[in-house]
Amino acid sequence: MSDAIRAETVFIGDEQIQAYQAWPIDAGAVPGVVVIHHLPGYDDATKEMVRRFAANGYAAICPNLFWREAPDASPDDASAFVRGQGGIADEQIIGDVATAAAALRGLDNANGKVGVIGHCSGGRQSLLVSTAVELDAAVDCYGAFALDAPPAGFPLRMTPIKDRLPDVRCPVLGLFGEEDKNPGPDEVARLAGVMAEQGKSFEYHSYEGAGHGFFAVDRPAYRPVAAVDGWQRIFAFFGRHLSA
Repeated sequence: MSDAIRAETVFIGDEQIQAYQAWPIDAGAVPGVVVIHHLPGYDDATKEMVRRFAANGYAAICPNLFWREAPDASPDDASAFVRGQGGIADEQIIGDVATAAAALRGLDNANGKVGVIGHCSGGRQSLLVSTAVELDAAVDCYGAFALDAPPAGFPLRMTPIKDRLPDVRCPVLGLFGEEDKNPGPDEVARLAGVMAEQGKSFEYHSYEGAGHGFFAVDRPAYRPVAAVDGWQRIFAFFGRHLSA
């Protein structure tokens, strides 16, 4: 089988949402992954993650969650604008991820299974959409404010999603840093407890010496040992739940 991939900007759904998509060329039936970008936006680092999934046998897509608010802005400027507006509404994010998942299932070589992954704000959103979109697996990488509201003065208006957790529809993997403040270890432990109380499949791992953003290769927070192990866990998790 060829190891070639194709990657390009596409426009999906009735609204023609801008998205970045990558998929293996000349592959058989493949699973899909929706990549939710972090608050810094629809940036090169996130697009590299999309290509990484394609290189490992997945069709992957990242919808630009900020395209309505700042359609022609750079990722930094779009993120600053959205931050100034208090963020993107949860229901809008759910709708855009549902559109992206449908686009993946509509590919000619789709196996019909789709997962979702997000980092930072995208981690919370990955958990959020698992309660409302038909998905087969979800990965939450250090998503904060699932259980508690942000502190006073925080630039984003995010409401806790604890009341939505009984509706989680798929297995969830959580990857966290023990030195993170949002979410801190106590919040992670409480989240695990709530998921267990609701009978949800939630496996998680917290990395010693890692803080927020340890997957981000272009940032000082990057921790290669934690990131390498985290990617191994992600591909093992998706391999179990997204294979035909």
